[in-house]
Amino acid sequence: MKTRIGLPVLMLVLSSLLSAQDGTVRGKVNVLYSAKGEASNADTVVWLTNMRTKETASPGPTVRLLQKDKRFKPHVLVVTVGTAIEFPNQDPFFHDVFSIYHGKPFDLGLYESGAVRKVRFTQMGVSYIFCNIHPDMSAEVIALATPHFALTGRDGSFQIPNVPAGVYRMEIWHELATQAELNSLSHEVEITAGDNALATMTIHASAGHDDHKNKYGEAYTPDKTNKY
Repeated sequence: MKTRIGLPVLMLVLSSLLSAQDGTVRGKVNVLYSAKGEASNADTVVWLTNMRTKETASPGPTVRLLQKDKRFKPHVLVVTVGTAIEFPNQDPFFHDVFSIYHGKPFDLGLYESGAVRKVRFTQMGVSYIFCNIHPDMSAEVIALATPHFALTGRDGSFQIPNVPAGVYRMEIWHELATQAELNSLSHEVEITAGDNALATMTIHASAGHDDHKNKYGEAYTPDKTNKY
């Protein structure tokens, strides 16, 4: 007696077989700060790019980068290329969000409390985001062409699940690390099915960012920045 296997059951079996060949990548990044009092290892981006098979990363669902208490929350956001990000103003005063440095340039203009603006990040790379009114507000959006990425937690640990077995280029990014050091940490890794524990990486962070200009390329004026 022959047993028929329906298409849904067959697809589930195939999916299970394929996922069994995937690997989980685990690791840790230590951030060494030059300034005393800094201790967090959070907000380092780690990603994998397949070196032998071209993979596509579809745009993810819309995510939010809040403006609250004169801060962008979260400070670092990682998305795949093509993902839309909303910028809701949850402060009781105006904000003027822009990005003119690298990545995706945009200018959302001045908008009031409760309003929301949206940007689709169609360009790969790091976008440095500021407010034209409040110079202390900053955030970074990293748009990647790979679906295999993670953001480290406060203890520096990260995990990238569902990585097909293969050879990958591993790259990392931290806002206070030099590009030369980040380039030196880029290397090939071979991912196998199951658990893949990687060696701990160390980044040396600089003391901080240089003062940035407003969206007109000028220094922030005290009258404007102290108004709200």
